Amino acid sequence: MSEFVRLSGFAELPAALKGAYVAIGNFDGMHRGHQRVVAELRERARAAGVPALILTFEPHPRDVFAPAPFMFRLTLGDAKAALAEALGLDGIIVLPFDTAFSQTEAELFVSDFLVGALGVKGVIIGSDFHFGRQRRGTPAFLREKGAELGFAVETLDLVDEGDEVISSSRIRAALSEGAVAAANRLLGYHWFFEGRVVKGDQRGRELGYPTANTMTQTGFQLAQGVYAVRAKVGGKLLDGVAAYGKPMFDNQRPPFETHLFDFDADIYGQTICVALIGHIRGQEVFKGLDDLIAAMDRDSRKARAMIAEARPIGALDEKLGFFG
Repeated sequence: MSEFVRLSGFAELPAALKGAYVAIGNFDGMHRGHQRVVAELRERARAAGVPALILTFEPHPRDVFAPAPFMFRLTLGDAKAALAEALGLDGIIVLPFDTAFSQTEAELFVSDFLVGALGVKGVIIGSDFHFGRQRRGTPAFLREKGAELGFAVETLDLVDEGDEVISSSRIRAALSEGAVAAANRLLGYHWFFEGRVVKGDQRGRELGYPTANTMTQTGFQLAQGVYAVRAKVGGKLLDGVAAYGKPMFDNQRPPFETHLFDFDADIYGQTICVALIGHIRGQEVFKGLDDLIAAMDRDSRKARAMIAEARPIGALDEKLGFFG
């Protein structure tokens, strides 16, 4: 396949993607551990002369079974698709996940989806991956079915970093503490998210710092504070400084507010994609607006300096397009 394909089910699967090697998992973050899975996937697919696909699920199964969505998601479906494409895969299937789907028997998942719909050549999963009703689809179960039905199965362990494995939960914890550099290192790229630009209270414009405001997802747990950022909007790549949290004003589920340097176009209703370059400071309460403005001036200078020194973490980071 020459063009990356994103699908939401099996009925629309192009014939050219049948017989692929497939990696299955939640892939929240598509971090360096996941990238190892993808590298193995590409290698196996290339050796077999077949396409390489990711099969993943939205929303995250943990959110489906919780009383309300609670997970701090690193990558929603669009971000996972962007990362899969940048990693050189042929496509991604983002299956809608709900309680009804969770009751699919493991045997049916294999026979109807992996074999019947996809005709898989091989499957790669993490060693902790389970699927199907009551999580009966263990790695051992899948290997047994693969031997029976004629497809290869490979399981991979998580990647170690120091004394801990690289995991989505570890990256969430880093971001919730404002440890952007640590999170980006574990991810292997600068963490990004996107949202639609909405009207705010216009207070930033009154202070000389107009902002592009985006409402954050439920469960968004990034540390409140100020960040140096790069943003893509309307086909432009822009530098900026962003604030999350409004301790001097209404701080109930605040928007993420991005001030874009040397830019003042009307972008309401457009999608903005923001990558975190660095953490500048935590949120503070100032005595008055003059002190707040002075702090914003300092933050902007620091953000410009951080961005000027920033470099792509690797080839994936370059392909994502935040470094020109």
